[in-house]
Amino acid sequence: MDERALASRLDASRLESLLESAKLLGSSLELEEQLRHLMRTVMGRLLATRGLIALQEAGGPRVAIVRGVAGVQAGDAFDPAQAETLRLAVVRRIGEEDAPLGYLAVGRPVRPDWETDSGERDFLGALLSLAAASIANARAHGEVVSANRALDQRVQELRALIDLVRGVSATIDPDEIAQLLMLTVSGRWAVRRHALVTWKAGQPPIERMKGVDAAALDAWKAALADSDGSVLHGGFVLFPIRSGETTNGLVALGERATKLPYTDADLEFCSGLVAQASVALDNAWHFRDTLYRQQLEKELTLAAAIQQDLFPKSLPPLERTDLAARNRQARQVGGDYYDVLPAGGQHLLCVADIAGKGIYASLLMANIQATLRALLSSVTSLPELAARTNDLLWASTPGNKYATAIFVRYNPSTGACEFVNGGHSDGILLRASGAVEMLATTGLPIGLFPQREYESKCFTLDSGDVLLLYSDGVTDAITHDETEFGVERTVAVLRASRHLPAQEMQDRLFDAIDEFAAGAPQFDDITVMVVKREAGAP
Repeated sequence: MDERALASRLDASRLESLLESAKLLGSSLELEEQLRHLMRTVMGRLLATRGLIALQEAGGPRVAIVRGVAGVQAGDAFDPAQAETLRLAVVRRIGEEDAPLGYLAVGRPVRPDWETDSGERDFLGALLSLAAASIANARAHGEVVSANRALDQRVQELRALIDLVRGVSATIDPDEIAQLLMLTVSGRWAVRRHALVTWKAGQPPIERMKGVDAAALDAWKAALADSDGSVLHGGFVLFPIRSGETTNGLVALGERATKLPYTDADLEFCSGLVAQASVALDNAWHFRDTLYRQQLEKELTLAAAIQQDLFPKSLPPLERTDLAARNRQARQVGGDYYDVLPAGGQHLLCVADIAGKGIYASLLMANIQATLRALLSSVTSLPELAARTNDLLWASTPGNKYATAIFVRYNPSTGACEFVNGGHSDGILLRASGAVEMLATTGLPIGLFPQREYESKCFTLDSGDVLLLYSDGVTDAITHDETEFGVERTVAVLRASRHLPAQEMQDRLFDAIDEFAAGAPQFDDITVMVVKREAGAP
C-alpha cells in the first residue's frame, strides 16, 4: 500500500498516533525500549490484557518481551502456530512475510469492533512496518556496539599482554616474573584468592599465595596431571606452568569479586598470559643455571689451580732410592693427594684420598699439607703425627669431610720404614724374592672422629724391593660390565715390570688400567707412588 492510499484510510487520530510512534521508535537505538513502546501501543489500542513480542534468532523465534502470559518468560522459544494455547488470539509478523524479524502476539482485544475495523488493522500493519525498520536498525546498532566492545576487550587484552611481556622481559628474577603475572591476572579479574607455585627441579620453589590453603596444592597437581590446559577444581581455575612437555608449576584463580563466571575468552586470555610467563620463567631459570655453571667453573678452575700447587713440582732425590709419583684426576678437581716431605733426616711419604670433590676437597688437601708440615718440625712419633693431624682436621672441618691416608716414614740411608694406615688402601710391598706384603689399616680415617689413637708398624725396604702406595682409584677401576681391576692385577703388573725404573713401572700400571677398562669412564682419581730400593744398597 503506498503512502497516499494509506493516508486516505487513516483518520487524523490514527495518523497522529502513528507519527508519534514513528518519532519514538526512530529516536532510540535501544532495542528493549523500542519493544516496550511497541507492546504498550498495541495493547493500549486493542485493549488487550496479555501479549508478547518474539524476535527471530538463529534457532528460531524467542520471546523478547512478555506481558501477562502465564508460564512464559523472556528467552523462551515461541511457535506462532501454537499461540492459541497461550490464549493469544492475534498474531502478526514483524517485517517481510518470507523473512520476518519476529512476531507480535496479543490476547483477544476487548474492543468488539477490532476485527471489523479495517482502519485499525491498517494502523497495526503500518506500526509493525515502522517497528520492523527500527528493530532492524537497533539490532544492527547492537551488533556494532557488541563488535566494538569485543574489539575494545581485545585491545585491552593485547595491552595487558604487551605490558606483561615488557615487564617479564626486563627482569631475570623468577620471583619478579611471578609477581608481575599475579598482579596482572588478579587485578584484571578482581580475584581475591589466588596462588602461583613452581616446583622446577634444581631451582628454588616459588610460592605466592593469597587466601589459599597450601594443603590444596597436592590436589591441584593431581588435577593438572593429565591436562594441557586450564582445569576447574574446587572453586578454582588452574593453569599449568609448562616447559616443553613438563609441568613446572601452576596458577590458581579463585572466584571473581564481581561473582561473574569466567568466560571461555577469559580462560583463553589467561592461558596466554600464563604461557608468556612460563617462557619468561624458563628463560630466567636457564639464565640462573648459566650463572651458576659459570660460577662453578670459576670455582673449579680456582680449586684446580690450588690443587696443582699442592702437588710437588718435583720429587726430591733420595739416597739409594728410585722414586716416582703421578696423579690422574677423574674430573677437573680431584680428591687425591700425594707428597714427599722432609722429616728430620728422613722423609714422610704420603698418599691421601679426600672425601668429596671440588673446591672443598682442594682446601682440605691444603689443610692436610699445612698441618703435616707444621707438625713434622715438632712431632717425632709417627702415631702421634697421625693423631694430631686427625684432631686438627676434625676440629676444623664438618663431620662429613675427612680423608683416608697412608704415611710412611722412610730413611733412605738404611731403608728402614715405619707406617700408619688411616683407613686407606693397603700399601703393597713387593720383595725382591717375589713375596708380597700388605701395609694394612692401623687406624680410622683422618678427621672422622676426635681423639683417636693410631698404631704404627715397621719394615725395611731392602735392595730390589718395591713399595707401591696408591689410592683406591687403582683397584676400583672398572670395565663397562663393572669388573674391578683389583689388587691381584695390580701386583701382577708390579711383578712384570719390577726390572724397570720406577717411572716406567708407574706408567705400566696406568697403561694396564686403561687397557683393562677398555674405554669405560674413570669414576675416581688415580694416584700412584712407586718407591724402588736400588740394587746394591745396604
